[in-house]
Amino acid sequence: MVDAVGVAFAAVPLVVVSVLLVGLLWPATRAMPIAWLSALAVGFFVWEMPITWLAAATIEGVITAIQILFIVFGALVLLYTMLRAGAFDVLNGGFATISEDRRVQVVLIAFFLSTFVEGAAGFGSPAAVVAPLLLGLGFPALAAVVAALIGHIIAVTYGAVGTPIIVGIREPVASVSSIRSAIEAEGLTATEFAVNVAAWAATYHLLVGFVMPLFVVGMVVYFFDEPGNRSIRPALEVWPLCLFAGFAFVIPYWLSAWFISAEFPALVGSMVGAAITIAALREGYFLPEEEWTFPEQEEWPDHWVGSIQPSEARSVLAGSHDISLLRAWSPYLLLLGLLICTRVFDPLPGLLQGEPVQLFSARISLTLGTITTGVGEFTVGLFRFEWANILGTELGNGIDFTYVPGTWLLVSAIAAIGLFDMDRTQVREAWLGATAKLVSPLIALVFVLAMAHVMLQSGSHADGVDSMIVVLGTATANLFGPAYPLVAALIGALGAALVGSNTVSNLTFGPFQFVAAQRLGLSHELIVGAQAVGGAIGNLVAIHNVVAALATVGLIGEEGRVIRLNLVPLVYYTVFVGVWALLFTYVFFPEVF
Repeated sequence: MVDAVGVAFAAVPLVVVSVLLVGLLWPATRAMPIAWLSALAVGFFVWEMPITWLAAATIEGVITAIQILFIVFGALVLLYTMLRAGAFDVLNGGFATISEDRRVQVVLIAFFLSTFVEGAAGFGSPAAVVAPLLLGLGFPALAAVVAALIGHIIAVTYGAVGTPIIVGIREPVASVSSIRSAIEAEGLTATEFAVNVAAWAATYHLLVGFVMPLFVVGMVVYFFDEPGNRSIRPALEVWPLCLFAGFAFVIPYWLSAWFISAEFPALVGSMVGAAITIAALREGYFLPEEEWTFPEQEEWPDHWVGSIQPSEARSVLAGSHDISLLRAWSPYLLLLGLLICTRVFDPLPGLLQGEPVQLFSARISLTLGTITTGVGEFTVGLFRFEWANILGTELGNGIDFTYVPGTWLLVSAIAAIGLFDMDRTQVREAWLGATAKLVSPLIALVFVLAMAHVMLQSGSHADGVDSMIVVLGTATANLFGPAYPLVAALIGALGAALVGSNTVSNLTFGPFQFVAAQRLGLSHELIVGAQAVGGAIGNLVAIHNVVAALATVGLIGEEGRVIRLNLVPLVYYTVFVGVWALLFTYVFFPEVF
Protein backbone atom coordinates (compact mmCIF):
# COMPACT_ATOMS: atom_id res chain seq x y z
CA MET A 1 0.00 0.00 0.00
CA VAL A 2 2.90 2.38 -0.78
CA ASP A 3 0.89 4.52 -3.22
CA ALA A 4 -0.10 8.13 -2.76
CA VAL A 5 -3.46 7.24 -1.23
CA GLY A 6 -1.92 4.75 1.20
CA VAL A 7 0.74 7.24 2.27
CA ALA A 8 -1.89 9.94 2.78
CA PHE A 9 -4.01 7.69 5.02
CA ALA A 10 -0.94 6.44 6.94
CA ALA A 11 -0.02 10.04 7.70
CA VAL A 12 -3.47 10.98 9.04
CA PRO A 13 -2.69 10.41 12.78
CA LEU A 14 0.54 12.43 12.52
CA VAL A 15 -1.24 15.20 10.61
CA VAL A 16 -3.90 15.30 13.33
CA VAL A 17 -1.15 15.64 15.95
CA SER A 18 0.58 18.45 14.05
CA VAL A 19 -2.63 20.39 13.39
CA LEU A 20 -3.97 20.14 16.93
CA LEU A 21 -0.69 20.54 18.85
CA VAL A 22 1.23 22.95 16.64
CA GLY A 23 -1.46 24.63 14.58
CA LEU A 24 -4.23 25.06 17.15
CA LEU A 25 -1.93 24.90 20.21
CA TRP A 26 -4.14 22.35 21.95
CA PRO A 27 -2.60 20.70 25.01
CA ALA A 28 -1.43 17.14 24.52
CA THR A 29 -4.08 15.94 26.99
CA ARG A 30 -6.77 16.99 24.47
CA ALA A 31 -4.95 16.36 21.20
CA MET A 32 -3.61 12.85 21.82
CA PRO A 33 -6.95 11.10 22.48
CA ILE A 34 -8.20 12.46 19.14
CA ALA A 35 -5.00 11.35 17.41
CA TRP A 36 -5.50 7.85 18.86
CA LEU A 37 -9.10 7.78 17.59
CA SER A 38 -7.88 8.82 14.14
CA ALA A 39 -5.35 5.95 14.17
CA LEU A 40 -8.14 3.53 15.16
CA ALA A 41 -10.30 4.82 12.30
CA VAL A 42 -7.53 4.48 9.71
CA GLY A 43 -6.60 1.06 11.10
CA PHE A 44 -10.18 -0.21 10.95
CA PHE A 45 -11.43 1.28 7.66
CA VAL A 46 -8.23 1.39 5.57
CA TRP A 47 -5.95 -1.30 7.03
CA GLU A 48 -8.92 -3.53 7.89
CA MET A 49 -7.62 -4.35 11.36
CA PRO A 50 -10.07 -6.44 13.41
CA ILE A 51 -11.36 -4.75 16.55
CA THR A 52 -9.52 -7.25 18.74
CA TRP A 53 -6.22 -6.28 17.08
CA LEU A 54 -6.96 -2.57 17.53
CA ALA A 55 -7.73 -3.19 21.20
CA ALA A 56 -4.65 -5.40 21.66
CA ALA A 57 -2.36 -2.80 20.06
CA THR A 58 -3.85 -0.15 22.33
CA ILE A 59 -3.27 -2.32 25.41
CA GLU A 60 0.31 -2.96 24.28
CA GLY A 61 0.86 0.80 24.10
CA VAL A 62 -0.72 1.36 27.50
CA ILE A 63 1.66 -1.16 29.10
CA THR A 64 4.60 0.71 27.58
CA ALA A 65 3.14 3.97 28.92
CA ILE A 66 2.93 2.45 32.42
CA GLN A 67 6.61 1.52 32.23
CA ILE A 68 7.57 5.07 31.22
CA LEU A 69 5.35 6.62 33.88
CA PHE A 70 6.89 4.38 36.53
CA ILE A 71 10.35 5.65 35.58
CA VAL A 72 9.14 9.26 35.48
CA PHE A 73 7.45 8.91 38.87
CA GLY A 74 10.64 7.59 40.46
CA ALA A 75 12.67 10.36 38.85
CA LEU A 76 10.27 13.05 40.02
CA VAL A 77 10.07 11.67 43.57
CA LEU A 78 13.86 11.80 43.86
CA LEU A 79 13.99 15.28 42.31
CA TYR A 80 11.27 16.67 44.61
CA THR A 81 12.89 14.99 47.61
CA MET A 82 16.13 16.80 46.77
CA LEU A 83 14.27 20.09 46.33
CA ARG A 84 12.31 19.80 49.59
CA ALA A 85 15.42 18.81 51.56
CA GLY A 86 17.34 21.82 50.23
CA ALA A 87 19.95 19.63 48.53
CA PHE A 88 19.44 21.44 45.23
CA ASP A 89 20.01 24.77 46.94
CA VAL A 90 23.36 23.39 48.07
CA LEU A 91 24.23 22.15 44.60
CA ASN A 92 23.26 25.44 42.99
CA GLY A 93 25.04 27.44 45.69
CA GLY A 94 28.17 25.39 45.09
CA PHE A 95 28.06 26.30 41.43
CA ALA A 96 27.14 29.95 41.92
CA THR A 97 29.85 30.81 44.46
CA ILE A 98 32.68 29.87 42.11
CA SER A 99 32.33 33.04 40.04
CA GLU A 100 30.04 36.06 39.76
CA ASP A 101 30.66 36.12 35.99
CA ARG A 102 27.40 35.29 34.26
CA ARG A 103 29.19 33.36 31.52
CA VAL A 104 30.78 31.04 34.07
CA GLN A 105 27.40 30.60 35.76
CA VAL A 106 25.84 29.69 32.42
CA VAL A 107 28.44 26.95 31.92
CA LEU A 108 28.11 25.54 35.43
CA ILE A 109 24.37 25.86 35.97
CA ALA A 110 22.65 26.16 32.57
CA PHE A 111 24.90 23.45 31.10
CA PHE A 112 26.18 21.09 33.79
CA LEU A 113 23.29 21.30 36.26
CA SER A 114 20.71 21.21 33.45
CA THR A 115 22.27 18.14 31.84
CA PHE A 116 22.45 16.45 35.23
CA VAL A 117 18.76 17.10 35.96
CA GLU A 118 17.86 15.88 32.47
CA GLY A 119 19.86 12.69 32.94
CA ALA A 120 18.27 12.09 36.33
CA ALA A 121 14.65 13.08 35.70
CA GLY A 122 14.03 14.16 32.10
CA PHE A 123 10.53 15.09 30.89
CA GLY A 124 10.90 18.87 31.19
CA SER A 125 12.56 18.84 34.62
CA PRO A 126 15.67 20.90 33.69
CA ALA A 127 13.71 24.00 32.76
CA ALA A 128 11.41 23.60 35.75
CA VAL A 129 14.37 23.36 38.14
CA VAL A 130 17.18 25.36 36.54
CA ALA A 131 15.32 28.33 35.03
CA PRO A 132 14.01 29.51 38.45
CA LEU A 133 17.49 29.01 39.94
CA LEU A 134 19.01 31.24 37.25
CA LEU A 135 16.24 33.77 37.81
CA GLY A 136 17.07 33.74 41.51
CA LEU A 137 20.70 34.52 40.68
CA GLY A 138 19.64 37.65 38.81
CA PHE A 139 19.20 36.44 35.23
CA PRO A 140 16.40 38.00 33.14
CA ALA A 141 13.50 35.55 32.96
CA LEU A 142 13.78 35.12 29.18
CA ALA A 143 17.54 34.52 29.40
CA ALA A 144 16.99 31.94 32.16
CA VAL A 145 14.53 29.98 30.01
CA VAL A 146 16.66 30.10 26.84
CA ALA A 147 19.80 29.07 28.75
CA ALA A 148 18.08 26.18 30.54
CA LEU A 149 16.43 24.85 27.38
CA ILE A 150 19.54 25.01 25.18
CA GLY A 151 21.92 23.99 27.95
CA HIS A 152 20.35 20.61 28.66
CA ILE A 153 19.57 19.49 25.13
CA ILE A 154 22.65 17.29 24.59
CA ALA A 155 21.52 15.13 27.51
CA VAL A 156 17.95 14.52 26.28
CA THR A 157 18.88 11.42 24.26
CA TYR A 158 19.58 9.72 27.62
CA GLY A 159 17.07 11.61 29.78
CA ALA A 160 15.35 10.07 32.80
CA VAL A 161 18.09 7.46 33.18
CA GLY A 162 18.05 6.41 29.54
CA THR A 163 14.28 6.18 28.98
CA PRO A 164 14.33 7.46 25.34
CA ILE A 165 16.67 4.59 24.45
CA ILE A 166 15.49 1.84 26.83
CA VAL A 167 11.83 2.37 26.04
CA GLY A 168 11.82 4.60 22.97
CA ILE A 169 14.11 2.48 20.81
CA ARG A 170 14.01 -1.01 22.29
CA GLU A 171 10.25 -1.39 22.74
CA PRO A 172 9.01 -0.62 19.22
CA VAL A 173 11.73 -2.61 17.42
CA ALA A 174 10.96 -5.56 19.68
CA SER A 175 7.22 -5.33 19.08
CA VAL A 176 7.24 -5.16 15.25
CA SER A 177 7.87 -8.68 14.00
CA SER A 178 9.50 -7.72 10.68
CA ILE A 179 11.95 -5.36 12.38
CA ARG A 180 12.67 -7.80 15.19
CA SER A 181 13.37 -10.53 12.62
CA ALA A 182 15.81 -8.29 10.74
CA ILE A 183 17.67 -7.54 13.96
CA GLU A 184 17.76 -11.17 15.05
CA ALA A 185 19.08 -12.16 11.64
CA GLU A 186 22.19 -10.14 12.53
CA GLY A 187 22.59 -12.09 15.76
CA LEU A 188 21.33 -9.20 17.89
CA THR A 189 18.49 -8.79 20.36
CA ALA A 190 16.30 -5.69 20.49
CA THR A 191 18.12 -4.64 23.68
CA GLU A 192 21.54 -5.02 22.04
CA PHE A 193 20.36 -3.06 19.02
CA ALA A 194 19.12 -0.24 21.27
CA VAL A 195 22.44 -0.17 23.15
CA ASN A 196 24.31 0.09 19.83
CA VAL A 197 22.01 2.92 18.74
CA ALA A 198 22.75 4.70 22.02
CA ALA A 199 26.49 4.42 21.37
CA TRP A 200 26.26 5.83 17.85
CA ALA A 201 23.99 8.64 19.07
CA ALA A 202 26.65 9.54 21.64
CA THR A 203 29.21 9.61 18.84
CA TYR A 204 27.15 12.17 16.91
CA HIS A 205 26.79 14.19 20.11
CA LEU A 206 30.54 13.96 20.75
CA LEU A 207 31.34 15.43 17.34
CA VAL A 208 28.63 18.09 17.29
CA GLY A 209 27.71 18.77 20.92
CA PHE A 210 31.12 19.60 22.44
CA VAL A 211 30.51 23.25 21.51
CA MET A 212 27.18 23.49 23.36
CA PRO A 213 28.61 25.35 26.41
CA LEU A 214 30.02 27.96 24.00
CA PHE A 215 26.74 27.94 22.09
CA VAL A 216 24.58 28.64 25.13
CA VAL A 217 27.00 31.31 26.42
CA GLY A 218 26.99 32.92 22.97
CA MET A 219 23.17 32.98 22.87
CA VAL A 220 23.00 34.62 26.31
CA VAL A 221 25.67 37.28 25.78
CA TYR A 222 24.51 38.16 22.25
CA PHE A 223 20.79 38.46 22.88
CA PHE A 224 20.89 39.76 26.47
CA ASP A 225 23.59 42.40 26.45
CA GLU A 226 22.86 46.11 26.51
CA PRO A 227 20.33 47.09 23.81
CA GLY A 228 22.16 48.12 20.66
CA ASN A 229 25.40 46.52 21.88
CA ARG A 230 24.99 42.98 20.55
CA SER A 231 28.30 41.19 20.10
CA ILE A 232 29.62 37.65 20.28
CA ARG A 233 32.93 38.92 21.65
CA PRO A 234 32.11 38.31 25.36
CA ALA A 235 31.50 34.64 24.52
CA LEU A 236 34.76 34.35 22.62
CA GLU A 237 36.58 35.72 25.68
CA VAL A 238 35.65 32.51 27.54
CA TRP A 239 36.02 30.05 24.67
CA PRO A 240 38.79 28.09 26.47
CA LEU A 241 36.49 27.50 29.45
CA CYS A 242 33.55 26.57 27.21
CA LEU A 243 35.50 24.09 25.09
CA PHE A 244 37.20 22.61 28.16
CA ALA A 245 33.77 22.14 29.77
CA GLY A 246 32.38 20.70 26.54
CA PHE A 247 35.11 18.07 26.25
CA ALA A 248 35.00 17.37 30.00
CA PHE A 249 31.34 16.47 29.46
CA VAL A 250 31.32 14.66 26.12
CA ILE A 251 34.31 12.36 26.68
CA PRO A 252 32.95 10.53 29.79
CA TYR A 253 29.49 10.78 28.21
CA TRP A 254 30.72 8.99 25.07
CA LEU A 255 32.72 6.42 27.04
CA SER A 256 29.70 5.66 29.21
CA ALA A 257 27.48 5.07 26.17
CA TRP A 258 29.97 2.71 24.54
CA PHE A 259 31.30 0.81 27.53
CA ILE A 260 28.69 0.91 30.32
CA SER A 261 25.02 1.33 29.40
CA ALA A 262 22.44 3.63 27.84
CA GLU A 263 21.18 4.76 31.25
CA PHE A 264 24.34 6.60 32.26
CA PRO A 265 25.78 8.97 29.61
CA ALA A 266 24.02 12.15 30.74
CA LEU A 267 24.55 11.45 34.44
CA VAL A 268 28.20 10.44 34.07
CA GLY A 269 28.99 13.25 31.62
CA SER A 270 27.45 15.96 33.80
CA MET A 271 28.89 14.73 37.12
CA VAL A 272 32.40 13.97 35.87
CA GLY A 273 32.50 17.00 33.62
CA ALA A 274 31.29 19.36 36.34
CA ALA A 275 33.79 17.97 38.85
CA ILE A 276 36.69 18.43 36.41
CA THR A 277 35.60 21.92 35.35
CA ILE A 278 34.97 23.14 38.90
CA ALA A 279 38.34 21.79 40.01
CA ALA A 280 40.03 23.69 37.17
CA LEU A 281 38.18 26.91 38.01
CA ARG A 282 39.01 26.62 41.71
CA GLU A 283 42.68 26.33 40.75
CA GLY A 284 42.35 29.59 38.86
CA TYR A 285 42.27 28.16 35.34
CA PHE A 286 39.90 29.57 32.70
CA LEU A 287 38.49 32.34 34.93
CA PRO A 288 37.83 35.45 32.79
CA GLU A 289 39.93 38.53 33.53
CA GLU A 290 36.89 40.80 33.56
CA GLU A 291 33.45 39.81 34.78
CA TRP A 292 30.56 40.05 32.36
CA THR A 293 27.05 40.65 33.60
CA PHE A 294 23.67 41.77 32.34
CA PRO A 295 22.74 45.45 31.97
CA GLU A 296 21.09 47.16 34.93
CA GLN A 297 17.60 45.81 35.47
CA GLU A 298 16.07 49.20 34.72
CA GLU A 299 17.37 48.89 31.16
CA TRP A 300 15.85 45.47 30.49
CA PRO A 301 13.18 45.38 27.75
CA ASP A 302 9.73 44.36 28.92
CA HIS A 303 9.84 41.01 27.15
CA TRP A 304 12.89 39.98 29.22
CA VAL A 305 10.91 40.09 32.46
CA GLY A 306 7.95 38.01 33.60
CA SER A 307 5.53 38.27 36.47
CA ILE A 308 8.21 36.93 38.85
CA GLN A 309 11.01 39.38 39.55
CA PRO A 310 14.57 38.13 40.14
CA SER A 311 14.47 39.54 43.67
CA GLU A 312 11.36 37.47 44.39
CA ALA A 313 12.85 34.34 42.87
CA ARG A 314 15.85 34.48 45.15
CA SER A 315 13.71 32.71 47.72
CA VAL A 316 14.62 29.51 45.90
CA LEU A 317 18.14 30.01 47.23
CA ALA A 318 17.06 31.21 50.64
CA GLY A 319 17.85 29.47 53.87
CA SER A 320 20.92 27.73 55.13
CA HIS A 321 21.13 23.99 54.88
CA ASP A 322 23.40 21.86 56.98
CA ILE A 323 24.25 19.66 54.00
CA SER A 324 27.70 19.24 52.54
CA LEU A 325 28.19 19.21 48.80
CA LEU A 326 29.10 15.49 48.85
CA ARG A 327 26.03 14.70 50.95
CA ALA A 328 23.86 16.69 48.53
CA TRP A 329 25.14 14.54 45.64
CA SER A 330 24.89 11.26 47.59
CA PRO A 331 21.39 10.09 46.46
CA TYR A 332 22.45 10.31 42.83
CA LEU A 333 25.76 8.62 43.58
CA LEU A 334 23.76 5.83 45.21
CA LEU A 335 21.51 5.68 42.14
CA LEU A 336 24.52 5.32 39.85
CA GLY A 337 25.88 2.51 42.00
CA LEU A 338 22.56 0.65 42.01
CA LEU A 339 22.12 0.98 38.25
CA ILE A 340 25.65 -0.18 37.54
CA CYS A 341 25.19 -3.23 39.79
CA THR A 342 21.89 -4.20 38.16
CA ARG A 343 23.20 -3.79 34.60
CA VAL A 344 26.85 -4.77 34.63
CA PHE A 345 27.41 -7.57 37.15
CA ASP A 346 26.18 -10.95 35.93
CA PRO A 347 23.95 -12.77 36.64
CA LEU A 348 21.93 -9.94 38.20
CA PRO A 349 20.72 -8.33 34.93
CA GLY A 350 19.33 -11.63 33.65
CA LEU A 351 17.71 -12.46 36.99
CA LEU A 352 15.96 -9.08 37.17
CA GLN A 353 14.62 -9.55 33.64
CA GLY A 354 12.98 -12.87 34.51
CA GLU A 355 15.63 -15.25 33.27
CA PRO A 356 16.50 -18.30 35.41
CA VAL A 357 20.11 -18.04 36.61
CA GLN A 358 22.56 -20.27 38.43
CA LEU A 359 23.55 -18.75 41.77
CA PHE A 360 25.55 -20.63 44.44
CA SER A 361 24.69 -24.03 42.93
CA ALA A 362 21.00 -23.17 42.92
CA ARG A 363 18.78 -22.26 39.98
CA ILE A 364 16.87 -19.08 40.82
CA SER A 365 14.16 -17.21 38.94
CA LEU A 366 11.90 -14.29 39.79
CA THR A 367 9.21 -15.74 37.52
CA LEU A 368 6.54 -17.57 39.49
CA GLY A 369 4.46 -19.00 36.66
CA THR A 370 2.18 -18.46 33.66
CA ILE A 371 -1.61 -18.38 33.68
CA THR A 372 -3.46 -19.05 30.41
CA THR A 373 -6.85 -17.35 30.01
CA GLY A 374 -9.24 -16.47 27.22
CA VAL A 375 -7.66 -13.03 26.84
CA GLY A 376 -4.02 -14.14 26.79
CA GLU A 377 -1.19 -15.62 28.79
CA PHE A 378 -0.13 -13.83 31.97
CA THR A 379 3.37 -14.44 33.29
CA VAL A 380 3.78 -13.18 36.84
CA GLY A 381 6.68 -13.05 39.22
CA LEU A 382 8.34 -11.02 41.92
CA PHE A 383 8.00 -7.47 40.60
CA ARG A 384 7.47 -8.55 37.00
CA PHE A 385 4.48 -8.90 34.71
CA GLU A 386 3.99 -10.00 31.10
CA TRP A 387 0.86 -10.30 28.98
CA ALA A 388 1.34 -12.44 25.86
CA ASN A 389 -1.20 -13.18 23.11
CA ILE A 390 -3.27 -10.18 24.15
CA LEU A 391 -6.96 -10.84 23.34
CA GLY A 392 -5.94 -13.85 21.28
CA THR A 393 -3.61 -11.92 18.97
CA GLU A 394 0.13 -12.35 18.57
CA LEU A 395 0.83 -9.12 20.45
CA GLY A 396 2.31 -8.93 23.93
CA ASN A 397 4.14 -6.65 26.35
CA GLY A 398 5.37 -6.64 29.92
CA ILE A 399 7.35 -4.84 32.61
CA ASP A 400 10.26 -6.02 34.74
CA PHE A 401 9.85 -3.58 37.62
CA THR A 402 13.09 -4.57 39.33
CA TYR A 403 15.10 -3.90 36.17
CA VAL A 404 13.64 -0.62 34.91
CA PRO A 405 15.25 2.44 36.55
CA GLY A 406 12.04 3.50 38.33
CA THR A 407 12.59 1.04 41.18
CA TRP A 408 16.13 2.23 41.86
CA LEU A 409 15.09 5.87 41.61
CA LEU A 410 12.51 5.22 44.34
CA VAL A 411 15.07 3.33 46.45
CA SER A 412 17.42 6.33 46.16
CA ALA A 413 14.61 8.72 47.07
CA ILE A 414 13.75 6.69 50.17
CA ALA A 415 17.43 6.59 51.15
CA ALA A 416 17.56 10.38 50.74
CA ILE A 417 14.94 10.79 53.47
CA GLY A 418 17.42 9.46 56.01
CA LEU A 419 20.44 11.10 54.40
CA PHE A 420 18.83 14.55 54.73
CA ASP A 421 16.92 13.96 58.00
CA MET A 422 13.64 14.94 56.36
CA ASP A 423 10.45 15.23 58.39
CA ARG A 424 7.06 13.80 57.44
CA THR A 425 5.82 17.08 56.01
CA GLN A 426 8.76 17.37 53.62
CA VAL A 427 8.40 13.76 52.53
CA ARG A 428 4.66 14.11 51.98
CA GLU A 429 5.15 17.31 49.94
CA ALA A 430 7.81 15.64 47.78
CA TRP A 431 5.71 12.57 46.99
CA LEU A 432 2.48 14.53 46.48
CA GLY A 433 4.31 17.05 44.28
CA ALA A 434 5.72 14.25 42.12
CA THR A 435 2.31 12.56 41.89
CA ALA A 436 0.60 15.80 40.86
CA LYS A 437 3.14 16.28 38.06
CA LEU A 438 2.16 12.90 36.59
CA VAL A 439 -1.44 13.79 35.72
CA SER A 440 -0.82 15.53 32.38
CA PRO A 441 1.97 13.16 31.24
CA LEU A 442 -0.22 10.19 32.15
CA ILE A 443 -3.05 11.20 29.84
CA ALA A 444 -0.77 12.33 27.03
CA LEU A 445 1.55 9.31 27.18
CA VAL A 446 -1.22 6.71 27.37
CA PHE A 447 -2.93 8.02 24.24
CA VAL A 448 0.15 8.87 22.21
CA LEU A 449 1.61 5.42 22.86
CA ALA A 450 -1.72 3.79 22.11
CA MET A 451 -1.71 5.70 18.80
CA ALA A 452 1.90 4.75 18.08
CA HIS A 453 1.29 1.04 18.72
CA VAL A 454 -1.83 0.99 16.54
CA MET A 455 0.30 2.48 13.74
CA LEU A 456 3.16 0.06 14.44
CA GLN A 457 0.92 -3.05 14.51
CA SER A 458 -1.41 -2.10 11.68
CA GLY A 459 0.27 -4.68 9.41
CA SER A 460 0.57 -7.51 11.95
CA HIS A 461 -2.92 -8.95 11.60
CA ALA A 462 -2.44 -10.30 8.06
CA ASP A 463 0.40 -11.53 5.87
CA GLY A 464 1.66 -9.21 3.16
CA VAL A 465 0.26 -6.03 4.73
CA ASP A 466 2.68 -3.21 5.54
CA SER A 467 1.99 -1.16 8.66
CA MET A 468 1.37 2.59 8.53
CA ILE A 469 4.91 3.15 9.79
CA VAL A 470 6.40 0.93 7.08
CA VAL A 471 4.38 2.75 4.43
CA LEU A 472 5.57 6.15 5.68
CA GLY A 473 9.18 4.98 6.03
CA THR A 474 9.20 3.52 2.53
CA ALA A 475 7.69 6.67 1.01
CA THR A 476 10.23 8.89 2.76
CA ALA A 477 13.08 6.65 1.65
CA ASN A 478 11.83 6.87 -1.93
CA LEU A 479 11.56 10.64 -1.68
CA PHE A 480 15.09 11.34 -0.40
CA GLY A 481 16.91 8.32 -1.80
CA PRO A 482 20.64 8.13 -1.07
CA ALA A 483 20.53 11.57 0.60
CA TYR A 484 18.35 10.20 3.40
CA PRO A 485 21.09 10.30 6.10
CA LEU A 486 21.15 14.09 5.73
CA VAL A 487 17.54 14.39 6.94
CA ALA A 488 17.36 11.52 9.47
CA ALA A 489 18.08 13.80 12.45
CA LEU A 490 15.69 16.46 11.11
CA ILE A 491 12.88 13.88 10.93
CA GLY A 492 13.54 12.94 14.56
CA ALA A 493 13.53 16.62 15.53
CA LEU A 494 10.21 17.23 13.77
CA GLY A 495 8.75 14.23 15.57
CA ALA A 496 9.81 15.56 18.97
CA ALA A 497 8.58 19.04 18.08
CA LEU A 498 5.16 17.55 17.35
CA VAL A 499 4.83 15.30 20.40
CA GLY A 500 7.15 17.15 22.82
CA SER A 501 9.12 14.08 23.85
CA ASN A 502 12.25 12.37 22.62
CA THR A 503 10.94 9.06 23.94
CA VAL A 504 7.69 9.32 21.98
CA SER A 505 9.52 10.58 18.89
CA ASN A 506 11.72 7.48 19.07
CA LEU A 507 8.73 5.21 19.64
CA THR A 508 6.91 6.60 16.61
CA PHE A 509 9.72 7.48 14.22
CA GLY A 510 12.39 4.94 15.25
CA PRO A 511 10.70 2.10 13.31
CA PHE A 512 9.98 4.60 10.51
CA GLN A 513 13.73 5.35 10.24
CA PHE A 514 14.62 1.65 10.52
CA VAL A 515 12.39 0.83 7.56
CA ALA A 516 13.77 3.73 5.52
CA ALA A 517 17.33 2.50 6.16
CA GLN A 518 16.28 -1.04 5.27
CA ARG A 519 14.70 0.03 1.97
CA LEU A 520 17.78 2.04 0.99
CA GLY A 521 20.36 -0.51 2.14
CA LEU A 522 21.79 1.90 4.74
CA SER A 523 23.09 1.23 8.24
CA HIS A 524 20.11 0.78 10.57
CA GLU A 525 22.11 1.64 13.69
CA LEU A 526 23.55 4.85 12.23
CA ILE A 527 20.21 6.09 10.90
CA VAL A 528 18.27 5.25 14.07
CA GLY A 529 21.15 6.80 16.06
CA ALA A 530 20.60 10.04 14.12
CA GLN A 531 16.90 9.74 15.00
CA ALA A 532 17.77 9.50 18.70
CA VAL A 533 19.84 12.68 18.42
CA GLY A 534 17.22 14.53 16.39
CA GLY A 535 14.50 13.51 18.83
CA ALA A 536 16.51 15.21 21.57
CA ILE A 537 17.11 18.44 19.67
CA GLY A 538 13.46 18.78 18.64
CA ASN A 539 12.56 19.42 22.27
CA LEU A 540 14.01 22.92 21.81
CA VAL A 541 10.93 23.97 19.83
CA ALA A 542 8.26 21.63 21.24
CA ILE A 543 5.41 23.97 22.10
CA HIS A 544 4.38 22.58 25.47
CA ASN A 545 8.02 22.22 26.60
CA VAL A 546 8.51 25.91 25.93
CA VAL A 547 5.24 26.82 27.64
CA ALA A 548 6.17 24.77 30.72
CA ALA A 549 9.59 26.44 30.92
CA LEU A 550 8.13 29.93 30.61
CA ALA A 551 5.56 29.17 33.29
CA THR A 552 8.32 28.51 35.85
CA VAL A 553 9.52 32.12 35.56
CA GLY A 554 6.16 33.81 35.01
CA LEU A 555 6.72 34.63 31.33
CA ILE A 556 3.77 33.00 29.55
CA GLY A 557 3.14 34.64 26.19
CA GLU A 558 6.71 34.68 24.88
CA GLU A 559 6.58 31.22 23.30
CA GLY A 560 7.17 32.51 19.78
CA ARG A 561 10.22 34.51 20.80
CA VAL A 562 11.80 31.53 22.58
CA ILE A 563 11.13 29.21 19.65
CA ARG A 564 12.71 31.68 17.20
CA LEU A 565 15.83 31.92 19.36
CA ASN A 566 15.99 28.14 19.78
CA LEU A 567 15.87 27.60 16.02
CA VAL A 568 19.53 28.68 15.92
CA PRO A 569 20.91 25.64 17.84
CA LEU A 570 18.27 23.41 16.23
CA VAL A 571 19.49 24.23 12.72
CA TYR A 572 23.14 23.90 13.76
CA TYR A 573 22.60 20.48 15.30
CA THR A 574 20.39 18.92 12.63
CA VAL A 575 22.62 20.13 9.77
CA PHE A 576 25.90 18.90 11.25
CA VAL A 577 24.47 15.60 12.54
CA GLY A 578 23.10 15.10 9.02
CA VAL A 579 26.55 15.68 7.53
CA TRP A 580 28.19 13.25 9.97
CA ALA A 581 25.44 10.67 9.34
CA LEU A 582 26.14 10.92 5.61
CA LEU A 583 29.88 10.48 6.15
CA PHE A 584 29.44 7.62 8.62
CA THR A 585 27.00 5.81 6.32
CA TYR A 586 28.94 6.02 3.09
CA VAL A 587 32.58 6.64 4.05
CA PHE A 588 33.61 5.65 7.58
CA PHE A 589 31.26 2.88 8.77
CA PRO A 590 29.28 1.53 5.80
CA GLU A 591 29.42 -2.04 7.17
CA VAL A 592 27.66 -1.24 10.48
CA PHE A 593 24.27 -2.98 10.68
